[in-house]
Amino acid sequence: MAKSKKNIASRVAALIEDTVVVHGCELWDVAYVKDGAFWYLRITIDAPEGIDLAKCEQVHRAIEPLIDAEDPIEDQYFLEVSSPGLERELRTDEHLARFMGSTVTVKLFSAVDGTKQYIGALGAVDDHSITLKTRQGERVLDRKNVSKINLYYDFDADEQTGG
Repeated sequence: MAKSKKNIASRVAALIEDTVVVHGCELWDVAYVKDGAFWYLRITIDAPEGIDLAKCEQVHRAIEPLIDAEDPIEDQYFLEVSSPGLERELRTDEHLARFMGSTVTVKLFSAVDGTKQYIGALGAVDDHSITLKTRQGERVLDRKNVSKINLYYDFDADEQTGG
């Protein structure tokens, strides 16, 4: 019986987390996904000072032998190590708790009041709902209808301030 994608990601996360930490990083996310015709094991790392290409290479070289030795994936795949970026996806309850009060973009599976995307400050979060403080007021969204949550970065405001 094939192993589930979630189980593979969890197993890899447990396998590599200590090594990622030894290299001065935090393990942000592990995803095993099919993109087009190919499978990818996507490892996302973060650090207070940010992540650059050299750090991604360093962590890649450190974790690849661990994953190869354990061999948790039967199929052929590509290993990617990257930064979560400015507009990082918030996938776990820990991610949401860390960025409580931050401006986020919430994309929905089906429209609510005619829209499938909301931008606002992340408020209360529980197993059933996510509360956003938008320009139009407070909005409570059914968590089952949420397809994706990302930090929101206003690139236009950054340009205006010379950042």
